[in-house]
Amino acid sequence: MGFDYAPAPESRAIVDIAPSYGLFIDGEFREAADGKVFKTVAPATEEVLSEVAQAGEEDVDAAVAAARRAFASWSALPGAERGKYLFRIARVLQERSRELAVLETLDNGKPIKETRDVDLPQVAAHFFYYAGWADKLAHAGYGPSPRPLGVAGQVIPWNFPLLMLAWKIAPALATGNTVVLKPAETTPLSALFFADVCRRAGLPKGVVNIVTGDGRTGAALVAHPDVNKVAFTGSTGVGKQIARTVAGTSKKLTLELGGKGANIVFDDAPVDQAVEGIVNGIFFNQGQVCCAGSRLLVQESVRDEVLDALKRRLGTLRLGDPLDKNTDIGAINSAEQLARITALAETGEAEGAERWSPACELPSSGYWFAPTLFTGVSQAHTIARDEIFGPVLSVLTFRTPDEAVAKANNTPYGLSAGIWTEKGSRILAMASKLRAGVVWANTFNKFDPTSPFGGYKESGFGREGGRHGLEAYLDV
Repeated sequence: MGFDYAPAPESRAIVDIAPSYGLFIDGEFREAADGKVFKTVAPATEEVLSEVAQAGEEDVDAAVAAARRAFASWSALPGAERGKYLFRIARVLQERSRELAVLETLDNGKPIKETRDVDLPQVAAHFFYYAGWADKLAHAGYGPSPRPLGVAGQVIPWNFPLLMLAWKIAPALATGNTVVLKPAETTPLSALFFADVCRRAGLPKGVVNIVTGDGRTGAALVAHPDVNKVAFTGSTGVGKQIARTVAGTSKKLTLELGGKGANIVFDDAPVDQAVEGIVNGIFFNQGQVCCAGSRLLVQESVRDEVLDALKRRLGTLRLGDPLDKNTDIGAINSAEQLARITALAETGEAEGAERWSPACELPSSGYWFAPTLFTGVSQAHTIARDEIFGPVLSVLTFRTPDEAVAKANNTPYGLSAGIWTEKGSRILAMASKLRAGVVWANTFNKFDPTSPFGGYKESGFGREGGRHGLEAYLDV
């Protein structure tokens, strides 16, 4: 008999959301030049949280100009001095972590226990880590005196708004670059709060600039002639557009794009541990993760045992209010993303795969999708090929390690993979054959600022995190 959980809501009152926000340019907030605004909505309730400025080309130009002015003095600072600012930012983030976790949950829809226990600790850790590199760049392996590139234009997604900001801004500042960052249209608030963090840390004006808006704002930033470096995390389709835009220019480019990760379970894997890894791999952040383990490859002899255990576990997941500390599955980020997930799931059924979800009551307002798995899936099914970016798991089987490798690599993506087995030799042999930038062994979705992250093929190129993450912001 399972326990019944009483609601344990986090207080919304600890975060003060202003009715409107401007653009953060040259250390100050300002309205968009043409006065345009848009609304940001809470995915769990469809409540309007705030009104945010929509940056146009004139605003992007002003932000880039501010970053260019600040570059000379910022890049000339000794690395130890730049590191002090990053340390201050990290400490302010820690001090405001509870407030920022609530804000991220409201604006994004993910459960508070994820923003509180995963996102915010990782955000601070990235700034602490790269603060330590700021005065050691000569020893990073990129020459005795590596130089910054200049102005970095950075475009981040909505699934990990503050964490993706940290992945990009921290190494850029540590290496002496200045930044213009464009957050996702549906999750602008944590980036705007970060602007205030920069001011509290005493960061010089113009070193970090934040321009909010839709895809047109991002396109203007990417195409700006005075941007030296473009970093993008998001969909493969937009990544291809960005690659075409910067082709033929001197801009340095890194892309972290989509994925269709394979989670491979062998017959000697500890089933309960593997099931926890499967759940974390695909239902963490409602499956809205580029490296999600959205394809489960189970050795044929243990298929039924693994599926039975997985279905029992899914029956215990709690879907609902993201601010409730007991919630496992939060809201989908937007109506558009929910429509895409729904359409792809319906395609899976139409193509003959068998759909299953646990008994699950969805809230009457907001954007919700029950955790779902499909069995009877072949490599030809759309749900096994296309990135769904939602809480949907496709289950396939294999008989031999070679078959598992062939099926895992049979994708245009190459971002992540997982291996579940008790044999260390099998882990090493499989990992060397899997064409994925990150391969987890007997775990999934484990991140650390000291470890590089990135993909192959249509999952992009370049690495973020670790010593490798410095290279993208250095003239080497």
